[in-house]
Amino acid sequence: MRIQTRLCAMMFLQFFIWGGWFVTMGSFLAANLNASGAQIGMAYSTQSWGAILAPFIVGLMADRFFNAERLLSVLHLAGGILMFLLARSTHFAAFYPCLLLYMILYMPTLALVNSISFRQLADPSKQFAKIRVWGTIGWIVVGLMISFVFSWDARENIAAGMLKNTFTLCGVASIVLGLYSLSLPQTPPGAKSAQGVRLRDIIGLDALTLLNNRNFLVFFVSSILICIPLAFYYQHANQFLTELHVANPTGKQTIGQMSEVLFMLLIPLFLNRFGMKTTLLVGMLAWAARYVLFAFGNANSLVALLLVGIALHGVCYDFFFVSGQIFIDAKAGKEIKSAAQGMITLATYGVGMLIGFWAAGLITDWYAVDGRHQWQIIWLYPAGFAALIFVFFALSFKNENVRYDIP
Repeated sequence: MRIQTRLCAMMFLQFFIWGGWFVTMGSFLAANLNASGAQIGMAYSTQSWGAILAPFIVGLMADRFFNAERLLSVLHLAGGILMFLLARSTHFAAFYPCLLLYMILYMPTLALVNSISFRQLADPSKQFAKIRVWGTIGWIVVGLMISFVFSWDARENIAAGMLKNTFTLCGVASIVLGLYSLSLPQTPPGAKSAQGVRLRDIIGLDALTLLNNRNFLVFFVSSILICIPLAFYYQHANQFLTELHVANPTGKQTIGQMSEVLFMLLIPLFLNRFGMKTTLLVGMLAWAARYVLFAFGNANSLVALLLVGIALHGVCYDFFFVSGQIFIDAKAGKEIKSAAQGMITLATYGVGMLIGFWAAGLITDWYAVDGRHQWQIIWLYPAGFAALIFVFFALSFKNENVRYDIP
């Protein structure tokens, strides 16, 4: 129980850091650094570059030479320093390279905290979900702090440049986690260190054989494509809410993480009763629905549409991405399960999101007049694209029954 408590604290800080600056960065860049949509897209695409490079950092270093908790400490201590530099940036030209380096360092830590947890838990299949949920709680807590404790995302405070404090706050949290990581149980390199780690293992080449299966190929292509509309939400939702003068936008966005926890509990019911295809389709349809709600909602009489759109995050993420991970686990043989998960992560958070962030920045620039965005038209683009992916998947994917029980 003591080890589990320590792992919960690690997971809480890990996602407290990410949620503290990632949600509001678009608003900060637009209001305080006069960044264009394309530049905001470049900033968010650093997540994709980090996701692409992360397997190499973890696979070539943590799996061969270093204890995972020590590497986690070094990466977060360095990341804390970079957060402080981001808080002091006054021009995008100085901001971007620091952010790129930060995300190259941060994205590997997502795999490291999972690795430490799996190695230290007696029964990961039953215990890990209880550890991971504290990451979501950390994301929620920092969002509520920014909106309701500090009010950094209030309209007048954004104009005064106070959103830069989110980077300072996350820098402090990163230093704390870096030091705290040194107290975690030792997690030495795994068994693979003896024979070395192959490049094909790192990028999941062995899992390419799964693409010979029609259903898996359809799922793989759809996963990449659905990340394009997903990028619109991550990149512009907070900026959209602040420009509409919605009060406490960052705090309200935590409704999405709250719903994520709730709908996670409904995944077994949907999979066991309706099958994999219906569950995945519900997730895709939720993406299209949320953007339609964003297109027609406002900060006054129709603010409920915006809140429902935010709450749909749980359906969007859980019913497609979490159910998709279960589908991959069921389709892949024991020897290539890790390779398959690594391949889909590289394809979605790497390739798919990279395209999505670029497209989102391009479209928001198209529909910006004198610094004001035509948000209704902007949101209809990802809504329409998600609807097309829904139709493609519905016509191409054959239903499969995959049983799943809560650990």
